[in-house]
Amino acid sequence: MPRLRYDPAVGFVAPMAEKWLEVGFGGGEHALAQVAARPDVGLIACEVYDNGICSLLSRVVPEGGEAVAPVPANLRLWDDDARVLMRALPDASLDRVFLLFPDPWPKARHAKRRFVHPAQVPEVARLLRPGGEWRVASDDPTYQEWVEWVLGQQDLFTVRAVSDARPEGWPPTRYEAKALRAGRSPRYWSLIRAAR
Repeated sequence: MPRLRYDPAVGFVAPMAEKWLEVGFGGGEHALAQVAARPDVGLIACEVYDNGICSLLSRVVPEGGEAVAPVPANLRLWDDDARVLMRALPDASLDRVFLLFPDPWPKARHAKRRFVHPAQVPEVARLLRPGGEWRVASDDPTYQEWVEWVLGQQDLFTVRAVSDARPEGWPPTRYEAKALRAGRSPRYWSLIRAAR
């Protein structure tokens, strides 16, 4: 079977100044805030769960308005595993990647399923141009420790910032709000792709 190839530069109607990827957009709050704030940036938003996709689309397309309410021109949806798309993207084709409040897979035997993983870091690095940014957020203490450990084992990214308060320019998500209501403390990482 031939390998899927996808060039994000041709995935948008108009040329985009930058191309971003959101892995697991949840309810879509963050993705929609980003495309509204930056119409010059093309965002590919990935989500495997129908509830999340429906949540995002219901914000964009009002009930009964399907024929007249198009998805924003700078937003593309991917309704499969983000890793499938990532393997198809060319090297250095992205300027930013978002991973916000992923499933923590808290049991040790499930650690291999975590997106922040020693085997996945090189793939994210391959996709980001030098100087590109990977934003990660988690409210789970086990995942937070795991992220710190994984980052300590690699040299493809430099940690620009780690914060326990949502940085400016990071739109909120419902998962963040849920964590705060439950008394959990989110942590936010900004990672910069080192020069090749």
